Amino acid sequence: MQRRAYAPAAALASAAVLSAVLTGCGGGAGSGGGGEDPKPGQAGSSAGAAVPGKYHSLPEPCGYVGRDTLRRMLPGVGDGDEEEAKRLLQGQAAITYDTDRRVGCRWKLETANGTRHLSVDFERVVSYQPGVSDENRAKQLYQRQATAAHIPNATPAPTASASPGGSPGGSPSASARTAAPGPGPQLGDATVAPMTPSAAPSADPKLAPRVLDDLGDDAFVDDKLATTGSGVHRDVKVVFRASNVLVTVAYDQWTTDALHIPSSQDLQGKAHGLARELDAGHFGN
Repeated sequence: MQRRAYAPAAALASAAVLSAVLTGCGGGAGSGGGGEDPKPGQAGSSAGAAVPGKYHSLPEPCGYVGRDTLRRMLPGVGDGDEEEAKRLLQGQAAITYDTDRRVGCRWKLETANGTRHLSVDFERVVSYQPGVSDENRAKQLYQRQATAAHIPNATPAPTASASPGGSPGGSPSASARTAAPGPGPQLGDATVAPMTPSAAPSADPKLAPRVLDDLGDDAFVDDKLATTGSGVHRDVKVVFRASNVLVTVAYDQWTTDALHIPSSQDLQGKAHGLARELDAGHFGN
């Protein structure tokens, strides 16, 4: 009888020891520990997480550009053939592996005299660097593009690392800014200005590569000219940053007439106008 009286007490003591061991291994879940160890760079880690950006989605690019705008930028599209015009205006979506992070669309108009290309690209920047927000990472990437394009007075982003010789300076010479030959000749129209094949791009400072102050948080326009054996082409690019999103509008015109160069004023004006539409439509809030 005496042995039976001690058996329950021994069992209770054993259970109490086991409970204490389990409580210690649980890491104090009852005290708000969360039950998971934070990974490096995640919220709760000592390094700190990257602050999420303002924008969490991107627009559908091919349907986002207005048809009236496309008709202005691709003059003569369809030439009365509405079915052909509809096909060309639909554009072709860029191939990307994550449409939540990057999307784009391309349009191409070919004529007997040459071709025009137009593209729009949206990139939502996500930082994987502890302590660097999505927006600051986007500033770094924007500044890298502005520096590579030699845009005068493009102020470096506070978080961007200065590289030797990378500070913005004066506009380079025309020969230094000559673009590599493209895929082929493209369209010329009544807006082009007569120039010789050896002539430099417009010296008008209002049309030189420069910072733009009416787009997003940061913006610039670049303008390059190239003369090849098959003709001449001008490439205009407008890049702007809206918080953690980078937007690029690329617009070029080729002509087989080497005595006429596509107009900077025409191409820049249309590319700049499209960029303002994109900025106001998706990032204006």
